[in-house]
Amino acid sequence: MTSSTLSEKTVRVNGQDLFVAEAGSGPAVVLLHGGGPGASGVSNYVRNIDALTVHHRVIVPDLPGYGRSSKHVDQSDPFGHLAGAVRGLLDELGLGSAHLIGNSYGGAAALRLALDSPGRVDRMVLMGPGGIGTTRSLPTPGLRSLLSYYGGRGPSRDKLATFIRHYLVHDGSAVPDEVIDDRYQASVDPDVIADPPLRRPSGTSALRTLWRMDFTRDRRLTKLRTPTLVIWGAADKVNHPRGGLALATTMPDCDLLMISRTGHWVQWERAELFNRSVREFLDEH
Repeated sequence: MTSSTLSEKTVRVNGQDLFVAEAGSGPAVVLLHGGGPGASGVSNYVRNIDALTVHHRVIVPDLPGYGRSSKHVDQSDPFGHLAGAVRGLLDELGLGSAHLIGNSYGGAAALRLALDSPGRVDRMVLMGPGGIGTTRSLPTPGLRSLLSYYGGRGPSRDKLATFIRHYLVHDGSAVPDEVIDDRYQASVDPDVIADPPLRRPSGTSALRTLWRMDFTRDRRLTKLRTPTLVIWGAADKVNHPRGGLALATTMPDCDLLMISRTGHWVQWERAELFNRSVREFLDEH
């Protein structure tokens, strides 16, 4: 549980309401959460906020479709939609640029924003980001579990517990029941069920959407000079760890930290190592 005193507000961005929590002072750091069922900003970074507020102004939004924010994501270009929301948030907060830290879906949003508007991103930390080689291999078991959550017979606590304990983390026994309970309640919000924020592309434009969501097909990646730290759990069952090497060998200024015995939720499972590594990276000049 974070001990930081968080201020809370709702910001209107591109016609949507974004819930935002803040703490600390200094250079701005925006924490972008993952896309699993029931995810939200503060809950995803509950073990990191205190450490990062020591030297930074930490801004933690609920992305569109999640938490206390508006429940809609443009499914024809989800990463672009999320990136636009983060860019609009920076505008509303009067920030020309900020550091971005993104996990999974949030990592894809951060990377897309850096590609579209590189001047808005100072430094970037990506943890198992989505969209790395996704059209070049079959989906992982964890990604299949995630994308099927609202399908079939619909959401259930058992389905969520399986996703979190078997796929999201390396050691499922470390996840308290309360985490499952809280996320399950958030995942069955009627507005979320009616319009799930993360789903398989479908329809006549599905292939185009998939290609748009694969950053390894974006030639801008080879020229993106935003200083970047990629952190990947070696036991990640949601987004394949080889994506880390793909980014480190493609981007001009990208370091890779691969962490053993760690799954997709690296900032939660290995919080102390994560916090120390991120603070050192953000403090580099």
